[in-house]
Amino acid sequence: MTRGSTIPEIVTLHVPFRVVKRGGRKEMQLPEGTAQPRKPDNSLIKAMARAFRWKRLLESGEFTTVAELAEREGIGSSYVTRVLRLTMIAPDIVETILDGNQVPEVTLARVLEPFPTDWEQQCSIWMLNDRHAVNK
Repeated sequence: MTRGSTIPEIVTLHVPFRVVKRGGRKEMQLPEGTAQPRKPDNSLIKAMARAFRWKRLLESGEFTTVAELAEREGIGSSYVTRVLRLTMIAPDIVETILDGNQVPEVTLARVLEPFPTDWEQQCSIWMLNDRHAVNK
């Protein structure tokens, strides 16, 4: 069996992208409108898991203050306080983060900054308006 045309030995494929730094690591950013496979942000998920664990420890009475908890964990109480705020993130946003479907701008550094407790406002600051509606 013969083929009508020959197959070239070298095939050149042009993929437009740029490398951006995100959270201290480099990522490939594809052009607008291109589906970008997302992976869950492990550092963000780990911080959220810590926040809910610490909240449970405080609510159970195992630790009576944030300072006591921070001392036991060997970290600063201000960091514990910032991480504990993650328990106030809207459930739909938490689910989106756990699934790895958050927009690239939602990073650990960004969610550790002060944010509103109103869930709709959270969606607007984290650019989730149309992609992920928060249940009221």
